[in-house]
Formats: sequence, structure tokens, C-alpha cells
Amino acid sequence: MKLIIVLLCVVLCSLLVAGQVKFGALCSDNPGNTKRGCDGKYGCGNYGARRDGGKRKHLGLDIVCRDGATVFAPFDVKINGKAAPYKHNNAINDGIRLSGQGLCFLMFYVKPDKYSGTVKKGQRLGTMLPMQKVYPGITSHVHVQMCDKSDPTKYF
Repeated sequence: MKLIIVLLCVVLCSLLVAGQVKFGALCSDNPGNTKRGCDGKYGCGNYGARRDGGKRKHLGLDIVCRDGATVFAPFDVKINGKAAPYKHNNAINDGIRLSGQGLCFLMFYVKPDKYSGTVKKGQRLGTMLPMQKVYPGITSHVHVQMCDKSDPTKYF
């Protein structure tokens, strides 16, 4: 019994020391979850990057993903409905609210296969929408935003 408790403590302590949850690959053409850099007039993809001439900050992290690519669950997730990034409709105004591993987060610019249910790590969530139709020349990407608007970078 003591050995089991010690082993359990070692496993739990390892998880705490290692940080926390890490996102698995989000996009079929980007297995390493490469982050979007800066692309001129469209700005930068890091959390906190300034938008609209410095009036607001980017509240997510952009992960490179080719238009039409398959988008995967980063770990076992529950799909908690639609999450649209814009007030007005356009070709990329879709996304999903997800939870799992103690996290709640949104993924924008994804056409999900469904808006409810569960998906296992690495299984298909949906398809990357045609970002080039709305923002020609931008690096196409999935936008990951925590529900509490905190910085998601540490999970990548």
C-alpha cells in the first residue's frame, strides 16, 4: 500500500513539476504547433499583441494551419457549443468552445464536425476555414483563446 502511495505521489509531483497540460497537434499540416509570427498589416499571433493601432490586445495564440486542413483535438475534450469570433458573418466566422484537462478554451476559424459531444485526443474536430478569403496574405491559423482570457502560451 505504501508503495502505491509513493508511486502515485511521484506521478502527481512529476506532472506538477513539468508544468501543466500541453496541447497535442492542432492541425494536420503543423504537428509541432508552430505559432504564427507577424505578417505586416495583420499584426502578430502572440498573446497580447496590439491590434487596431494599439487600442486593444490579442487575447489568444495563433497556431499555423493551412486553409482546408484537418483540425484535431489537442487532448480528450468535451465540445460545449459554437464560439463565433465576429459580430457579423463572414467566411471564417465559426469556432467551438471546448473543455478538458481542467481547461476551458475556444478555437476560432474552425468549421467543427459537431457542436456538442466528446472527442478523443488526436481525433478530428473539423476543418480549417478559408482565412485567405477574408484576410488575403495572412498566415492562416487557428486562434486558441482561454475562456478566462488568460495567456494560453504556456500550454504549447
